[in-house]
Amino acid sequence: MTASRGRPRLDQVAELTRGIRLPRPAVADIHLQILAEGLREAFDDLCEREPAKMASGAEPEVTALLQARLNRPANEESLWSQLVLFVVRGGESISFDGSHLEKRPDLSIYLSDRAQHFPLVVEAKILDGASGKTVASYCDRGLLKFVTGEYAWTNREAFMLGYVRDGSSIDADLTPRLAAGPASNPQAYLVERLPVQVGSGGMDLAYTRHGREFTYPTQAPPNSPGSISVWHFWLR
Repeated sequence: MTASRGRPRLDQVAELTRGIRLPRPAVADIHLQILAEGLREAFDDLCEREPAKMASGAEPEVTALLQARLNRPANEESLWSQLVLFVVRGGESISFDGSHLEKRPDLSIYLSDRAQHFPLVVEAKILDGASGKTVASYCDRGLLKFVTGEYAWTNREAFMLGYVRDGSSIDADLTPRLAAGPASNPQAYLVERLPVQVGSGGMDLAYTRHGREFTYPTQAPPNSPGSISVWHFWLR
């Protein structure tokens, strides 16, 4: 379910994290909710202006539009602009042990109060059962990247966006999948907490918590990353 690993490159990890204790401090929940509101506003705006692309475009098309919209000059008094410096699409990063040097999460949100090397990572997946883009793929090709240390290994939180094109919902589809796990390995997702709904206003937004079994190879004990909270935001 995850890409095969190359050889670890601990020199790369050591240079990236020199002088920094991991994992990084958590982003406050209230800030994550503000970011979700900004994502929803941008997505809704694009749905009004580019309805065909948003309804049927490939994931890279939709995400590219979203990244451009999020980087559009905003009112300096907005909460989003106070929290966010800029958003990058497909920015290269390395895995926790340097065995992958060209990981490319869909979006990286650089926050104003965080070190530039450690953005909030966002992975996006289309959800459309008719075309084979199922919640299983969402989990196995998206969520697992956070559990295994491919993405966001320095952080305590991450985002996943679901571009929903069928009737899928977090409660009806994601929760049962995480509770059961993949047939080949029911414990693969290392679920510590099933989806907990967040916010209001009709947003399909929830967070889950997952264990992480890797350790930081260049950091003296305690060198466990601890759990990661993944915020799932399913947009229609």
